[in-house]
Amino acid sequence: MSLPAEVRIVEVGPRDGLQNEKAHVATADKIELIDRLSATGLRSIEATSFVSPKWVPQLADAAEVYAGITRRPGIAYPVLVPNETGYGRARAAGVEEIAVFTAASEAFNRTNINASIAESLARFAPVLERARADGVRVRGYVSTVLGCPYQGAVPVADVVRVARSLHDMGCYEISLGDTIGVGTPAAARDMLRAVASEVPMPALAVHFHDTYGQALANVLACLEAGVSVVDAAVSGAGGCPYAKGASGNVATEDVVYMLHGLGMRTGVDLDALAATGHWLAGKLGRVSSSKVGQALATRT
Repeated sequence: MSLPAEVRIVEVGPRDGLQNEKAHVATADKIELIDRLSATGLRSIEATSFVSPKWVPQLADAAEVYAGITRRPGIAYPVLVPNETGYGRARAAGVEEIAVFTAASEAFNRTNINASIAESLARFAPVLERARADGVRVRGYVSTVLGCPYQGAVPVADVVRVARSLHDMGCYEISLGDTIGVGTPAAARDMLRAVASEVPMPALAVHFHDTYGQALANVLACLEAGVSVVDAAVSGAGGCPYAKGASGNVATEDVVYMLHGLGMRTGVDLDALAATGHWLAGKLGRVSSSKVGQALATRT
């Protein structure tokens, strides 16, 4: 097994992180967070979500946030959209890249978005069609790839089927998410390899939550299997509002520290990233869950 020379980090803290934080984060602080992250060398920063404020009130200010950030050349600022209505709102705000999401678990989809997997994919079809016409790039998320809080085990065949469907529909990249953080390295690697048998590995990313402390090990196992795109959230922010007990995303600081230690390039300034994580933790009224971030932020 060989490791990639370079890894692209997709920073999901401003969206996936903040959507499940109890503390209120002011619009100005969300904008500052994204601008701080833009200065660290990250190339992909998920900015917000144009989901109904009824379901995700933490991100009700999506349009204001997107309008307020300083978009830098060479950095992608994707936003999450659930349907055509969300797509229209996003485009009105000037969005140039979107993400769509579904699950490999029927039970999770029913609870999360009140639709079957097939119905969720059908909702995306007109969104993907409009995006193609508008020249908008689309990233796809598949959640519950290693377990579901409602149905338990999720067959790998279901993960493969959903990921392939999103790729066939036109998603340039598919992020495979362990939503409740129950995966272990062997399971994560086997799942990734199964999906890569039908979706090209360069079109795949991994997204781990750290509920059982396995996220970094899972990331490494998947890097060894050939993936080179990793989702992470600064300060380990987030979780899942529809998955009871799910802890935050793997911390970007910890991922970058590990990657640099393995000799892989990320283009990210770790000190600047740790300072941003420390700042965000202060805004959230807690200590960063990143051990690396804590150490670097308090270093004299």
